[in-house]
Amino acid sequence: MRWCPDSSDIGGGSSSPAWSGTEATRRAVMVGRGEDGTLIGALGVFGGVRPRLFGIAYRMLGSVAEAEDVVQEAWLRWQQTDRSQVRDPIGFLVTTTSRLALNAATSARARRELYPGPWLPEPVDTTADPTLQAERNESLELAVLLLLERLTPAERAVYVLREAFDYPFRRIGEILDVSEAYARQLGRRARTHLAQQRRDRVAHADHDRLLRAFLAAARSGELTRLEELLAETATSYADGGGIVRAAQVPIVGRDNVARYILGLMRKFGHDLALEIVESNGQAAILVSRPGTTVALVTIEASPAGIERVLVILNPQKLALFQR
Repeated sequence: MRWCPDSSDIGGGSSSPAWSGTEATRRAVMVGRGEDGTLIGALGVFGGVRPRLFGIAYRMLGSVAEAEDVVQEAWLRWQQTDRSQVRDPIGFLVTTTSRLALNAATSARARRELYPGPWLPEPVDTTADPTLQAERNESLELAVLLLLERLTPAERAVYVLREAFDYPFRRIGEILDVSEAYARQLGRRARTHLAQQRRDRVAHADHDRLLRAFLAAARSGELTRLEELLAETATSYADGGGIVRAAQVPIVGRDNVARYILGLMRKFGHDLALEIVESNGQAAILVSRPGTTVALVTIEASPAGIERVLVILNPQKLALFQR
């Protein structure tokens, strides 16, 4: 039996479980339930905490498919555990998922060193889940997820559990099997590394204003106007995944980024639809043509202007935004 998360899995609220799998798998689970209903109870507990588990795994891995695999493995371990000996089921599941995600992040790091060109996190459509508009939404933003890749897996785990889910360091230490003092140290390292890579943030309304102005300038082909919106040291990352042709290295500098974006627009052609959608809790630009989604574009902004432009072209990462 495999868990298939919807957008509500990323926030931390509860939702009804959605399932997929072969008929043989479903029959096997039915047989495994037994007559005392213990697996039904296990399903209830797991379903209630599933959104949090997926949210932890997704933030740590930046990939829906990899997060699904972690949650699936956590379910299998929960199913096979002597649950009568578990005093804190939610704690057990959070600990199991966090450790599985930590292991997965370690192996994913090695794989991504061989990725063709810049790797960007897989975006998710968050419009259907109001719980994602919570105060601790920053850790879901694509630009933040990209920066988290530069941390060690352990630093990333502490950052996610602390900043996204507000776990105390004592509990984080228990989850990761380290001391509270070391968990605090990892948390300080994570915040320091991220602060060194980020400019001051702008208000949500200013971010949306800049994105809409960016969209208008890209549509009209106004190079000067586009340059005015970009910070002097703006950087653009494009992820084609080796499937779609994209820049193999980040594009750096206001002039270079502006010309690259307008070049992409010319490459895409004139039959494009560009619309504002919500991705990872922020406004983003969805680029599509009849029958297919071409790209998703997000920005990170500071008082100096647009600092980062993330262009996701890999069709495998755009599945949730297919029109």
